Amino acid sequence: MSFVSPFTGDVIQPTDVSYRSITLTGTVQLSWPVNGNPTDNYAARIMEISSSSSSYYLLMPPADQTSVGTDSLIRNTGGVPITVKDYSGAHTIVTVAAGEAQYIYITANPTAYGTWGIIAFGAGSSNTDAVTLAGYGLMAISTTLNTAHPVETFGTSYTAQASDRASSYVWTSGTGTLTLPLASTLGDNWFFLIRNGGTGTLNVTPSGIDQINGTASIAMQPADSCIVCCSGTAFYTVGLGQNAQFNFSQLTKAVTSGTYTLTPAEASNTIQKYTGNLTGNVTIVLPQTIQVYYITNQTNGGGPGYTVSFTTGASGGSSAVVTANAQAILLCDSINLLNAATVSAGSSSLSLNNGSAGGPTLNFASETSTGVFRPGTGQFGISILGVQRFDLEATGLTIAGAGTFTGGVSGGTY
Repeated sequence: MSFVSPFTGDVIQPTDVSYRSITLTGTVQLSWPVNGNPTDNYAARIMEISSSSSSYYLLMPPADQTSVGTDSLIRNTGGVPITVKDYSGAHTIVTVAAGEAQYIYITANPTAYGTWGIIAFGAGSSNTDAVTLAGYGLMAISTTLNTAHPVETFGTSYTAQASDRASSYVWTSGTGTLTLPLASTLGDNWFFLIRNGGTGTLNVTPSGIDQINGTASIAMQPADSCIVCCSGTAFYTVGLGQNAQFNFSQLTKAVTSGTYTLTPAEASNTIQKYTGNLTGNVTIVLPQTIQVYYITNQTNGGGPGYTVSFTTGASGGSSAVVTANAQAILLCDSINLLNAATVSAGSSSLSLNNGSAGGPTLNFASETSTGVFRPGTGQFGISILGVQRFDLEATGLTIAGAGTFTGGVSGGTY
């Protein structure tokens, strides 16, 4: 299209055509709008093109008739790809897929076909962008991003990776270990899902000094499942579902002397095993909650027969003492800790551990080193303050130390 100046009567060359909508019914040769021919197909800065056949081409104007930097944004609004070629038709500049937009510009123009630069300008819809943006835990469905938790099964011990974010892992074997990377390398908000679908215990263990739920590791029994979340410094489980057939978990804690206050995560273990070389009496402080604990004292007890006692720390509450190599079932009513060991109804016997002089099996809460124990085969012993004073065997009685008999002694040979 051309215009005549009202002042000079001369033809005015048109400026750049900013926008055109073109429907291809065949191959179209474009021209630059500065040529001023009203019958030409002008190249616009923005062109929305549709075509009914991918065999139709869009031919750009001669590159040597304009300057470098001349550009055009071509958007394919149709349903078939559109091929954009240079002026000669011998070279493809770009193929614009349906729904996409491509930005082309001349970088060199010594010839009619020139050299063209290309920038992918995105898509008319969000479908392609969704595929590009989908990372770990996301997947593109049509034009939207959706959460995804791909399932992986494993039957040998495995160390999780940063790329396992949002994945679902299912253990399929016997006893095994799932090692977590250093929390500092994963950062805050990393997570993944885990289920023990095997036949043995799966131990989930952080690396280094990292902890999970405040402990060095957790043991997942068959059918247990949870989400493991990373804070950047530690790991936590969310929704730790436990199979009713395997609802016990075990704490193994090394102690030496003094007071140990269990964390909520440690105290959540129904079975608790205490180990270590005692150098003094040990007190374990349990939370003031209603719970049953199965305690085993596997410490060496130390030379003088040190003990491990349990308390809630509540004012006036009762405590319980478990000597070395002894076990106990403790009932906690949120204040008192009571030993649940008793003779069951209908029972005719009660079996005890052997005990020792320093830690007699039957003892007194206020003086645990005094009581009854089994020194050896066929022996019955009584210990006073950790020292055996009475030994009864099949061959006779031995009493250590001097004796005072107010009523006299009769019979036998002295």
